[in-house]
Amino acid sequence: MDISQIRKLIRLIQSSDVTEIEVTQGDQTVRISRQGSGAPAAAPAAATYVPAPAAAPVATEAPATEPAHSEEHQVTSPMVGTFYAAPSPDAEPFVQAGQKVQKGETLCIIEAMKMMNEIEAEYSGVVEAILVENATPVEYGQPIFIITPLA
Repeated sequence: MDISQIRKLIRLIQSSDVTEIEVTQGDQTVRISRQGSGAPAAAPAAATYVPAPAAAPVATEAPATEPAHSEEHQVTSPMVGTFYAAPSPDAEPFVQAGQKVQKGETLCIIEAMKMMNEIEAEYSGVVEAILVENATPVEYGQPIFIITPLA
């Protein structure tokens, strides 16, 4: 399943009352869920995603001391996984703060279920901020970049 199919599923969830969907294609399974305004949903007995052990808990919200950015310029993670800023540990990052990017340019990789998913810019702009450290876990919908569109 490619990233465009996953994005379509995410939009489906966002535009409906459905809170969770799971799609299996061959040996690949993708589960997308969101929490409603009530209590968090109970986890299913058999989860398809097992995160790598982390040395310390990871906060899913930005600290209150960081400046608030317009949500319309945020690039959010389309899945739960591990954020990688470069194609390999010894390579240069795909993008850096202050860099201009073109629509379709790779911004980062998110590893999910042993698959490397390239996250591309959805519009041309300037990378104002990178909100996630390299090789750290990210949650679905978590802001990972701030990109100001070019006029």
